[in-house]
Amino acid sequence: MTENRRDPAPSIAVIGAGYVGLTTAVCLAHLGCRVAAVDVDEAKVERMSRGEPPILEEGLAALLEEGIGAGRLSFTTDAAAASAGADFVFLCVPTPQGGDGAADLRYVKEAASQIAPHLEAGAVVVTKSTVPVGSAGTVAAALSRPDVAVVSNPEFLREGSAIGDWLHPDRIVIGSDDRAAAERLTALYAPLDAPVLITDPASAETVKYACNAFLAAKVSFVNAIATLCQAVGADAVDVIRGMGYDRRIGADHLSPGPGWGGSCFPKDTAALLRMAEDHGYDFALLREAIVANERQFDLVADRVEEAVGGSLEGVTVAAWGLTFKASTDDLRDSPALSVLRRVRHRGATVRAFDPTLPEASDANLRSLGVELCADAYAACEGARALVVLTEWPQFADVDLARVSASMANPAVVDTRNLLDPAQVRAAGLRYTGMGRS
Repeated sequence: MTENRRDPAPSIAVIGAGYVGLTTAVCLAHLGCRVAAVDVDEAKVERMSRGEPPILEEGLAALLEEGIGAGRLSFTTDAAAASAGADFVFLCVPTPQGGDGAADLRYVKEAASQIAPHLEAGAVVVTKSTVPVGSAGTVAAALSRPDVAVVSNPEFLREGSAIGDWLHPDRIVIGSDDRAAAERLTALYAPLDAPVLITDPASAETVKYACNAFLAAKVSFVNAIATLCQAVGADAVDVIRGMGYDRRIGADHLSPGPGWGGSCFPKDTAALLRMAEDHGYDFALLREAIVANERQFDLVADRVEEAVGGSLEGVTVAAWGLTFKASTDDLRDSPALSVLRRVRHRGATVRAFDPTLPEASDANLRSLGVELCADAYAACEGARALVVLTEWPQFADVDLARVSASMANPAVVDTRNLLDPAQVRAAGLRYTGMGRS
């Protein structure tokens, strides 16, 4: 592939326009690349082509509009056409968790096989999906194109700040047995001025799992510390603040909560545990972090039960927040839903509000038996307990006196330590936080 063909801007195909793929596509277009993003959902492609983001993500709409307006970003359902003549093809397709905990690579292999006949010699196929060790070889085998390089390039995006994370990364990890291809991809990222680690494919593929597993274990640890603080009469907020000042520990992922979840942590920890088992290693530390997280969901349900003074049978519980974190509309493996599933199992009726979910919009919530309400106040009408499950900042600004007056029993379980305990109590509500006496 000649430099002239890639001048003035690299031509890129992004296969899969989900959370990772769409973020990658708009950011590469922002860097000046010519990007064609592919998705199998025709209605979604039409929506994105009009500049309408299909997910809630800060900064996404602006970059989507910018890329389309500049003529650098387009969307299609035709993977073959998008890949033909591309310098780089990014695979950003789902790798769902299989029944045995391992990542399911069927979509990765299908995408590689689909684009293989249309790639030009010298093209670089970049695996950005989270894939287990050995997947670079799997992709190469599916391509069956020795004249095409395969590079592993894991993403480290946080939902709610994905655009900022992509454009201002802590590091860029590139794994390939083809040094020239790795350096070409490094050059593509040069405008970001970020540290680059070029390594072998197995190491690059392991990095993402290792990071998410460590962060999950960190959250499980801090939840255990919060429980201990409550038992000994310490204030978890102050204890954790003291921990966060230690440069060896850091403040990130040190907030107690209802448990970890989302689209990455549960899937990636299970996949890493399965990889360890497949290679004869008993990763007991990670397994216990997963078990501790399940116990955390039960512990929060216990707190709700204690708040109503006994059994949840026939009790109405109000819930604020359903997405797995604030600033996103993602319900996948949300800890809020894991908690509410347990609350429902104990016999409670749940009335909930989330800023991103219109009333009665989600089939999963309806199947769970959660009634969606129009606002935070409506959810509290007649409730015997309010449980705050997602750290939406607007929940800290509600009229607590109005909340108290509308409830049948004025009790709040704040799983995010979002509310000011003094203000909650001043409004006549009993307050239970995470690790706070």
